[in-house]
Amino acid sequence: MFITPSSVWLLALSAFAASTARAQYMIESLSFGHKESISPNHRTVPGWQLSGEGHTPQLLSDRIILTPPHPGSKRGALWSETGVGWSEWTADLDFRASGPERGSGNLQIWFTKDRQAEMGLASVYTIGQFDGLVLVLDQYGGRGGSVRGFLNDGTTSYKDHHNVDSLAFGHCDYAYRNLGRPTHVRIKNGHDNFEVHVDDKPCFSSDKIRLPLGYYFGISAASAEIPDSFEVNKFVVSTTNSIAREEVRKAPPQSPPQTQEQQEKRPSLQRMQELPGITNIPEDAPAESIKSQEEQFADLHNRLQGLNHQVATIYEEFTKLSKAMEDRHKELMSKTVPSVPHDQINQMDSRIQAIARSVEAVRRDIEGRDYKEHLTSLQDALKDTKASLMDSLPQTMSQIVSTSAPKMGKFIFVVIAFQIMLAGSYIVYKRRRANAPKKYL
Repeated sequence: MFITPSSVWLLALSAFAASTARAQYMIESLSFGHKESISPNHRTVPGWQLSGEGHTPQLLSDRIILTPPHPGSKRGALWSETGVGWSEWTADLDFRASGPERGSGNLQIWFTKDRQAEMGLASVYTIGQFDGLVLVLDQYGGRGGSVRGFLNDGTTSYKDHHNVDSLAFGHCDYAYRNLGRPTHVRIKNGHDNFEVHVDDKPCFSSDKIRLPLGYYFGISAASAEIPDSFEVNKFVVSTTNSIAREEVRKAPPQSPPQTQEQQEKRPSLQRMQELPGITNIPEDAPAESIKSQEEQFADLHNRLQGLNHQVATIYEEFTKLSKAMEDRHKELMSKTVPSVPHDQINQMDSRIQAIARSVEAVRRDIEGRDYKEHLTSLQDALKDTKASLMDSLPQTMSQIVSTSAPKMGKFIFVVIAFQIMLAGSYIVYKRRRANAPKKYL
């Protein structure tokens, strides 16, 4: 194993470029499913309220089953406890829908002024007046699956409307059922554009939508009599670092304080300073403390310089690791190879070559011989055997029958003797009857 300096620099620059390109700040209080387990206690989702109608949604380590595969006509919902305090954000949802061929149901992604207490378990067809946005995934129109967006300012009662489907401001067709994998839905609310993507493909967008601050996210599902099972794997809300800094004062109330165990899992700046080779790490500072461009440039310069030092440290550690692995490899080879004498290795090699030559000779002999002549002679022998059997079989059978059958003279003699015996018996009977005394009445 050998690591070149160019590969180390390329790895470091790739990591830096990737971190710069992402430039996303995840809102922990509005996200779940991005860690090893959705729930730390397997009973609740931090920052969310879980409810169901006709059943209790099943909370597993990697997914939440809002509607079960059986029975049907069930509802389940998740509602965030904190609102969104950023004007630009991105929400990513991973879900899976599965069911029988004629199964149906719908999934709603809400962004509304009201929370779970007011919205409850309603779908787009059973909700009354609400203020906000809802994204609906169902089998509208019998096209195998569709994604539609609806807006309401709190004046329209959807459950009383004669044609709710006509209120959609955008839609696209997408068959999301029984894919065998989660479907990814991304909702992006920008400064001058609103976009919806499904599995990284554009669904619909609009530049006329402005969503207000402080609204709450919700995810609800409802199944029909022949049900679809809706499972939510992940929901992550993020925003850019720049937007997060500008609107830090507008942010919603903080999520509940972390436990001591969670705080110990996250390495602090002091712990990083204690690591070997880690020095000159700039202290973290709040965004409002950096006022001028000179201070911003100085902060960026210090952090880039610190990154350069860390890359050099990583390269040095990789070099030491590579040298140690090379030494260990040489040590193992020196202990392993001399244990087998060279003459034994040569003998084994000679035997293997002899076996290979024998196998090759057998293969050539099989491929080189022409078995047509042998097959022809075998076919002629079979024909001769068949002809001899057909010629001698009738004669043999007639001979067997003639020799085994009884002779005609014997048969005639037996018949005549039997008739003579009958005649003699009749004569004796008549004589005895004639000589018998007669009785008169």
